[in-house]
Amino acid sequence: MYDLQSFSRRTFLQRSGMGFGSLALAHLLGQEGRAAGSNAGNHFVGKAKHVIHVFLNGGMSQVDTFDPKPELTKRGGQMLPFDNLKTERKTGVALPSPFKFKQFGESGTPVSEIFPHLSQCVDEMAVIRSMHVELPNHEMSLMLMNSGDQRLVRPSFGSWLTWGMGSENQNLPGFIALCPGGLPVGGAGNWRSAFLPGVYQGTLVDTSKTDVRQLIENVHNDRLTSKEQKSQFDLLQTLNARHLSNHPGETALEARIHSFELAYRMQTEAIDAFDIQQEPKHIQELYGEGPQNRQLLMARRLVERGVRFVQTWHGNMQPWDSHSNIKASHRKVASECDQGLAALIIDLKQRGLLEETLILCTGEFGRTPAVEMGTSGTGASQGRDHNHWGFSLWMAGGGIKGGTIYGATDEFGFRAVEDPVSVHDLHATMLHLLGMDHERLTYRFAGRDYRLTDVHGNVIDKIIA
Repeated sequence: MYDLQSFSRRTFLQRSGMGFGSLALAHLLGQEGRAAGSNAGNHFVGKAKHVIHVFLNGGMSQVDTFDPKPELTKRGGQMLPFDNLKTERKTGVALPSPFKFKQFGESGTPVSEIFPHLSQCVDEMAVIRSMHVELPNHEMSLMLMNSGDQRLVRPSFGSWLTWGMGSENQNLPGFIALCPGGLPVGGAGNWRSAFLPGVYQGTLVDTSKTDVRQLIENVHNDRLTSKEQKSQFDLLQTLNARHLSNHPGETALEARIHSFELAYRMQTEAIDAFDIQQEPKHIQELYGEGPQNRQLLMARRLVERGVRFVQTWHGNMQPWDSHSNIKASHRKVASECDQGLAALIIDLKQRGLLEETLILCTGEFGRTPAVEMGTSGTGASQGRDHNHWGFSLWMAGGGIKGGTIYGATDEFGFRAVEDPVSVHDLHATMLHLLGMDHERLTYRFAGRDYRLTDVHGNVIDKIIA
């Protein structure tokens, strides 16, 4: 039993931050959170209203997906004509992609054979080939991609967005992280709110569960009828109000009371939002089977109901981390999400939601065009090491200019050499599409004004429609 006299609101939120029901109180407290300093609105009219961030955690290989390199194929088995760039592990000779590329759509965008469904949607996508980050390390690069800083505790993009724009649905959290089977590297730190009010941190849902009542634990009462539960809830609120009157200004107690209110309201809407069995059969078949495809359908249902930011993770730890046998490992993970990614674009478009929903699909870095070696420098693995020097990602919807390729890596796909894009540039562009000036989205903390992009970032105008 906690001592409410000494139990701070921050402590309460920190201890309850991993469960859907407990963090669901966030958006009942949203108005209170705004009073603490939210920008409470757009700086100008944006094209996007929601974000779906598809995180292929582990690191998608650019030269095996969206950045074909004929010169890499020509030099297969040879040392590259320069000293290999320093990455996490030693690398050796050039490793050609084992996958074939073809051009698709009116734009002629090249896509690897491992994405047969997604390749049909390239005219809705902008592929950035010149991304770069600072270190070839999972934890730090994940932090950077999510929060704009790789070392210090900073609010994640979803937290900044929900703090700045609020939520359109007060019965659901505004920021939800979907991950099947566990946590990615870095855990809940990837969707933290840091120094922003705790109500803006993300809410985790384990999408490996297929029964919606197991997916959202304790949100349904099997022992009481709706009428009995309403009577019990009214009594509880009366007692809580009486108790609160004896402890005016006790924010932890207020938070507990609000959590009961939102949990009560969530019973119907939360189950409805996550129950993909309510979808017509042809929509379920469009997305396909498996946890990746199911959670992408959930993401569409959530933004449709006003959730501001949905992040979907490929799985626990780093499924795309192909240090060995790139041919088998990348083909496997791509097959788990390819159909759902294409379906997400198609489905949003046919519902008129693609124009207002920004989709970002990325890993935390790319992979080397040279083969990874053993720690002793011998024993090539037919896999690729982490590569932070240059990699690819794609975006769609929300004001993005479809059929676009922006930037380039060198002829082997190692380093970004044309129009390099930093994570700060990416974040600035996303905020711009959402109607927010990244230089004006600031929060006063510890004596200074912080922003998501720190003192960096430029909007990439060429990928905006």
